[in-house]
Amino acid sequence: MNIQVCTNCVMDTTDSKITFDENGVCDHCNTYYKDIEPVWNYGKGREKELEQLVEAIKKEGKGKDFDCLMGMSGGIDSSYLLYKMTHDYGLRPLVFHVDAGWNSQIAVNNIEKLIDGLGLDLFTEVINWEEMRDLQLAFFKSGVPHIDVPQDHAFFATMYKFASKHKIKYILTGGNYSTECVRNPLEWMYYQSDSIQLKDIHKKHGSGKLKDYPVTNILWHKAYLPYLRGIKLYRPLDYMVYNKEEAMNLLVEKYGYQKYPQKHFESRFTKFYESYWLPERFGYDTRKVQFSSLILTNQMTRDEALEELKNPAYDPEQVEHDKEYVANKLRIPVTELEEYFEMPKRTYEDYKSMETIYNIGASVMRMMGLERGGKR
Repeated sequence: MNIQVCTNCVMDTTDSKITFDENGVCDHCNTYYKDIEPVWNYGKGREKELEQLVEAIKKEGKGKDFDCLMGMSGGIDSSYLLYKMTHDYGLRPLVFHVDAGWNSQIAVNNIEKLIDGLGLDLFTEVINWEEMRDLQLAFFKSGVPHIDVPQDHAFFATMYKFASKHKIKYILTGGNYSTECVRNPLEWMYYQSDSIQLKDIHKKHGSGKLKDYPVTNILWHKAYLPYLRGIKLYRPLDYMVYNKEEAMNLLVEKYGYQKYPQKHFESRFTKFYESYWLPERFGYDTRKVQFSSLILTNQMTRDEALEELKNPAYDPEQVEHDKEYVANKLRIPVTELEEYFEMPKRTYEDYKSMETIYNIGASVMRMMGLERGGKR
């Protein structure tokens, strides 16, 4: 198959919806230059906005044990955000972590080092493993690419439900344009917050009931919570100059932070999914999205990205061990996992979804200049 690669980044026609202009520059790049960079400007000149946000958060938290909720995965984005907002801006967050059963030891160590080093409290919500396992197996059996949805959905749903229950007005996350200005194509990673699709896949391929598993939907957390309950999510990294490599080096020096081989590898399941399952079963290499974001924000050259992409996303000597780990964790034979790998491929379009609602929301966000990158 002939693959056309963007002349500006490394996105290519493995994204079946990609388009190119007369210079061979893809729509991902042109969207960034037209809609994101002018509004964001690399976080430059937005210091006043950040100071006003911090002031509002501190005012809301006056007399309380903490003034905001901050999600913490152990990855570089959330870790650096935690450092900046506490060390530099003096916020008193309740640090919130969701344990879906797949934390790597590096992630556990990094979270502990940051929490201890900054003198903070950590609240960990543990997802019911039997339900998580059942849901993840249902996604394997469904044949779709986006088998990481059960984990991602649980993270967001749990955080929003906690904020709603405890009336926390400010939620801060590590989402950002600097490392996530290019979106994963919809066919690669469908919206993780689509509760209709999640329930439909579980109904068709699951074996139990989701009694404890947290479920959210876009209308609840995009409309009801922010506009009726006053609970809003903010991305402070967009209000500052954020360089991924510099941030990692700072945390390594100050707290002994350990680097990950790739973005999102704080989860052992996500590591297996993004480095092996997606590229080998479907031909979708998420490094192209990640590297293209870094190219557009001047943190990586296109030549460096192309050279790195010559190597497989996974360690060939490690992949069999990873297969065995995932299979054992899910309590299935490796042969069953391999059967899911070989089964007919399906897409999000084969199941019920809220795609129409997402399309309407995306149109509104584009008109407001709020289109964002990253995982869906």
